[in-house]
Amino acid sequence: MSIASGLSIANSGLAAIEAQLSVVSQNVANANTAGYSAESVSLTATSAQGLGTGVSAGPAIQLVNTSIQSQLNASVADQSFQQTTASALTGIDQVMGTPGQGNDLSSLLGNLQSGFTTLLSDPGNTVQQSAVVGTAQNLSNQINTIASALGSAVTTSQGNVVAGIKSLNASLTQVGTLNNQIISLAQQGRSTADLQNQRDALVQTIAGLTGAKLIAQPTGAIALYTPSGLQLPTSGAPQLSVSGTGAVMLGTRNVTASITTGSIGANLELASSTLPDLQSGLDNVAATLANSFTASGLTLFTPAGASATAASGFSSQITVNPAVTQNPALIRDGTPANVNTSGDAGFTGLIGTILSNTLNGSTGTLATTTTGFTAQEASVSSAAQTASTAATSLTSALTTQASTTSGVSVDQQMGLLVTLQNAYAANAKVVSIAQQMWQTEEAMIS
Repeated sequence: MSIASGLSIANSGLAAIEAQLSVVSQNVANANTAGYSAESVSLTATSAQGLGTGVSAGPAIQLVNTSIQSQLNASVADQSFQQTTASALTGIDQVMGTPGQGNDLSSLLGNLQSGFTTLLSDPGNTVQQSAVVGTAQNLSNQINTIASALGSAVTTSQGNVVAGIKSLNASLTQVGTLNNQIISLAQQGRSTADLQNQRDALVQTIAGLTGAKLIAQPTGAIALYTPSGLQLPTSGAPQLSVSGTGAVMLGTRNVTASITTGSIGANLELASSTLPDLQSGLDNVAATLANSFTASGLTLFTPAGASATAASGFSSQITVNPAVTQNPALIRDGTPANVNTSGDAGFTGLIGTILSNTLNGSTGTLATTTTGFTAQEASVSSAAQTASTAATSLTSALTTQASTTSGVSVDQQMGLLVTLQNAYAANAKVVSIAQQMWQTEEAMIS
């Protein structure tokens, strides 16, 4: 082997080491970057006519476990869905009141029953009449408060869908740009690892929004599909949008039903079914409350009559009848006020009817309707909290696993750095000696 070939081989070694040092530097710099997969340079021994000619460094590649990555993205989607749902319902929990603390619907209904029971012993007691009106106002106010919270939660969820779609479009556009860049670099035989890492981070963001999964293409690009099979646009047009009715559109096509997980899926479900179902349950409580009293001869709550139905929104309208508020004696006399012709002592007939027919204990229609709604809300919220905790735990475990199999080990990179440092020094020594030998040879010739 000539001095020239030895020098060439040593220089190829230096070039290969420099390529590896660059990748080590990139890995260490991104050791704490979420979702970053370690990169590596593949080395190939080169030869010509059976003789070694050195080493060649290939383009940097990702060291990614695609199976774990796919599982992690799916878990991120579920976690995002469950956390979004749980967070929305936590806000409802906070206004439902606490059983036993006197501020929940059942307790407030019980207070109203107690007020009528006390009034029964002295129907003409004006202080107690006003006290009953006050407990009725507390109950209707609490129903209004819960209705307002549900309405606000629906509005928030609808707004979150719009914001989520905007974020989704931006991420999809970036994926499309990276796809084009990766295709171009791959055709040139250059490394696409850095761009793939950037794209992987975007894919995880998109998974958190929609639950989308990636399908790799032969060109190096990826396609993204929701679990229901909707291909998400990465080429720019048409983009996703939200219609005036809250539907998610892809161009002119309604694709709302194709987004069922991730935070967008959760907000769509909250706005269209979960929260409206609770609203319907609360409307039923309000309608049952108003109609039960009216049937007993006391229009204690309004709107009443034909308006007191379980139609959407009644719970936000219910209030104590202004006539009763202005004249608490109607609690005793009824609406309209009746002449006491029944012979009961001190106008106890109406109050007795209310206690026996309307506020007839814990097993009555009104009580069971109220506790049923409370149980409905508690069940939905508890299930969401449990699912959120489980999803968070799984995502944490998969994140750790992904970091172990695909992430950067700083200790490993530092060990590799020392190895490269020694190899660089050795190759540099070979270059130095080869140059000295060359100079000696030239001196001998001259």
